[in-house]
Amino acid sequence: MKRFGLLAVAFCCATLSKAQEVSQVTDPVEWVNPLMGTDSKISLSNGNTYPAIALPWGMNFWMPQTGKIGNGWAYQYSADKLRGFKQTHQPSPWINDYGQFAIMPVTGTAKFTQDDRASWFSHKSEVAKPYYYSVYVADADVTTEITPTERAAQFRFTFPTTDSAFVVLDAFDRGSYVKIIPSERKIIGYTTRNSGGVPKNFKNYFVLVFDKPFKTANTWHGETLAKDTLEYKADHVGAIVGFATTRGEQVNVKVASSFISQEQAELNMQRELANDDFNTTKTKAKEAWNKELSRILVSGGTIDQVRTFYSCLYRTMLFPRKFYELDAQNKIMHYSPYNGQVLPGYMFTDNGFWDTFRAVFPFFSLMYPTLDAHIMDGLANTYKESGWLPEWASPGHRNCMIGSNSASLISDAYIKGIRGFDINTLYEAILKNTENEGPMTSVGRKGVDYYNKLGYVPYDVKINENAARTLEYAYDDFTIYKLAQALNRPKAEIARFAKRNQNYRNLYDPSHKLMRGKNKDGQFQSPFNPFKWGDAFTEGNSWHYTWSVFHDIEGLANLMGGKAEMVNMLDSVFIMPPVFDDSYYGGVIHEIREMQIAGMGQYAHGNQPIQHMIYLYNYVGAPWKAQYWIRQVLDRLYHATPDGYCGDEDNGQTSAWYVFSSLGFYPVCPGTPEYVFGAPLFKHAEITFENGKKFTIDADGNSKENFYIESMNLNGKTYDKNFITHQDLQNGGQLQIKMADQPNKSRGINNAALPYSFSRVEKR
Repeated sequence: MKRFGLLAVAFCCATLSKAQEVSQVTDPVEWVNPLMGTDSKISLSNGNTYPAIALPWGMNFWMPQTGKIGNGWAYQYSADKLRGFKQTHQPSPWINDYGQFAIMPVTGTAKFTQDDRASWFSHKSEVAKPYYYSVYVADADVTTEITPTERAAQFRFTFPTTDSAFVVLDAFDRGSYVKIIPSERKIIGYTTRNSGGVPKNFKNYFVLVFDKPFKTANTWHGETLAKDTLEYKADHVGAIVGFATTRGEQVNVKVASSFISQEQAELNMQRELANDDFNTTKTKAKEAWNKELSRILVSGGTIDQVRTFYSCLYRTMLFPRKFYELDAQNKIMHYSPYNGQVLPGYMFTDNGFWDTFRAVFPFFSLMYPTLDAHIMDGLANTYKESGWLPEWASPGHRNCMIGSNSASLISDAYIKGIRGFDINTLYEAILKNTENEGPMTSVGRKGVDYYNKLGYVPYDVKINENAARTLEYAYDDFTIYKLAQALNRPKAEIARFAKRNQNYRNLYDPSHKLMRGKNKDGQFQSPFNPFKWGDAFTEGNSWHYTWSVFHDIEGLANLMGGKAEMVNMLDSVFIMPPVFDDSYYGGVIHEIREMQIAGMGQYAHGNQPIQHMIYLYNYVGAPWKAQYWIRQVLDRLYHATPDGYCGDEDNGQTSAWYVFSSLGFYPVCPGTPEYVFGAPLFKHAEITFENGKKFTIDADGNSKENFYIESMNLNGKTYDKNFITHQDLQNGGQLQIKMADQPNKSRGINNAALPYSFSRVEKR
């Protein structure tokens, strides 16, 4: 689309009243705001995102860089200077980046260090789309434009009249190499900068090809311009090439990279850019996004709701990134971030399963089964190359977070009918996790010997976040139990995981009706403060983690004294003030602050452990309460603005919650083929599945006031269940919902309406 088209869309959107309904979406990518969540800092996350200019799941992203090299907050909305335009692979500011280098236009003098080349900019002259980014670099009087492919990109710099126009290439520090080849208008090189998780031979090779001959060409190192050589290798090197330009003259640059070799970088450029000009690449990138985003079309919501929906949907399609490339024979290859070899097959990375097992991967199972199968293949390759499944990879194993939640991803995919990957190798890897600690605490199972012997990880054996580990291991054991059944594993093996998935019971404290750390001798840890963050739990407190019994909510309700008492406990989360004990951390971490300021009591939607909790009302006979609180979260805690999230977005998880919840259902327990109902946000949604079937959701009377479900029909028949199955969705059809401003307290309350719970369905 030409600039006029973009402005026209923006104008039309701006002229709509905030309350005016959007009747049709035909160009969903234009509703995305990549700046959503970028107004963040260490002390308070409104998303901790950056504007990723990329294709869905692309190997390389591009971003405007406001922070200095090494700053995980590489783009902050509050900043007023740009230091460059960076190729990035960063999954979160906490994990930081790797395989990064930057490009920056300058004029006047050959400024190349990150401080000297920095320029003022304004969001008023910034256009951010998933497929296109443009900004006016004020100090240089240059407009910079970027459009991406999966492994390459095109830049377009519009210069003023000057005999001193320059483009700087910064290969960053910690070991880099650059070579200028003037006869080919080319710069090649590599960067080694990373934040961990790489073998010793790690390099990201890059190539830049300009469409204008160089007037000047210099390499540089540190703060020194090297006037006598066009090739340099040192700790921190770069290149600067110069031109004479007239006002409005455009200098185009094609850039690509590879983790395999310099030759592969050139091949990636040729394959993905070929003879395309900037506008052709831009058109293709836009089409790629619209193809994916159009799989779900919503209408009958406000402009803000539609913007937020597609901005969140965009975020679900970024990670995990493709970490594989195609060789000259179009065979899929990857550089292994685990052993440093170039090997055949798929590889994906940049994901923390502690966050994303909850909704992101179930979203892939539902909407992208072929992609999910490729990811599963990549997991099998990771196991073969490293001996472990990746629980947090960027690009290799990183020692971050807890759990062995890869079991959930694998089981959910297989149980929902996804095939075409090596399930036997993956099952072998899952079993290894259940009996072994890994070389770092994030892989395998820390405290596994205690867990397998006692049924819990003790509080007093110097293993941090022990209660959280126990609860997540128990859930993971449930998913293994279901997978073992599906694979017809030996009965004794199935029984082992049927028993272990009930280990959550060992931490339930009936005196508080909450989960609590337990010592090795079987006594609960004392003193106990249910508002204490961390310690026995992970980035949360007992009120958050008590609900982490995804697979057996009825069993948890029975421990609490029945369904009515569990409803009271769920209500209490919202009724209590947002008090907290931060002594474990020695200060207020951002997750605590985000709970405190949300105005929803102890409910901490800005972090993952409690995000499924509202849906649990469906298990205990009060589905209308889920409908109320889900709409509260959708309306109050998400907006398509720079401060639009209520905590870390986390590789699509917080966004996937919004996408699912807007449609009206959510995968509370991955590993079961069920999605639990909330209530839809839009009057109409049409989902097109990979099999070509369409499923439509019509919510008659839906509005800001009418967010309760009065009645529901599935394919013309009355439907009173509080869940819908994966197969019902995949078969296509129509869900008709009548909405009301008052709850229907007689619907969805009998046992036949309740979602899966192990204790009810498979009681033995």
